[in-house]
Amino acid sequence: MEQHVKTRSDAPAGFFAAEAAGLRWLAEARGARIARVAEVADDRICIERIAETGATAEAAEAFGAALAATHDAGAPAFGSPPPGWEGDIFIGRRSQPSRPTATWGAFYAAQRVEPFLPVALAAGALSSSGAEVVRRACALVADGAFDDEETPARLHGDLWAGNVLWAADGVVLIDPAAHGGHRETDLAMLALFGAPFLDRIIAAYDRAHPLRGGWRDRVPVHQLHPLAVHAAGHGPSYGRALVEAAEETLALV
Repeated sequence: MEQHVKTRSDAPAGFFAAEAAGLRWLAEARGARIARVAEVADDRICIERIAETGATAEAAEAFGAALAATHDAGAPAFGSPPPGWEGDIFIGRRSQPSRPTATWGAFYAAQRVEPFLPVALAAGALSSSGAEVVRRACALVADGAFDDEETPARLHGDLWAGNVLWAADGVVLIDPAAHGGHRETDLAMLALFGAPFLDRIIAAYDRAHPLRGGWRDRVPVHQLHPLAVHAAGHGPSYGRALVEAAEETLALV
């Protein structure tokens, strides 16, 4: 197996081990194909090298159905990290808590959105008035306004187009922030940053496991997390987008 090696000399404790645990957990679902882990150490991870080709409609549809199977493999609770891993997980280079929680809204607000607001404020990417709007949206989410009968899904957790590789034999996923969450969150991240043949992916997913009515209206709710992460590190444009998503969230109720 040809390998791709990622290194980080200043990696915090568990940085690569958490990634490896997430890759293995996702692979166990036997849904979407996941890059195999060859080796992991404190300062590096070696994974299967994926020879990228190009996106096709057929591969997109197969991926949509496979992603539904991954989600359906489930998780012990909302916020659960990969089995065998304790403590924070990472999205990009940033840590985020991953503690099992009884309800999705309480988990999502407290562990996926709010932790990034002080960083975004300190960086000047988010105004104090904007942060207040986001906190109001988080309070709504935490109170259960968007909780439903969905059981915890096994999420990739950082499902933007850069982590979706198109190989000759289909899509392969890399670089997860895997945890138990709501399946609409992965789909909302795909929509936020764009993906080839996104409509085909969603349609195939919906055929495999139909999405609950109104899911398109809830996309801004599920985009609060990636927008908060990006506001913390990528400038005011993401801060403005975060506030807009929060306003749209508040308008849903």
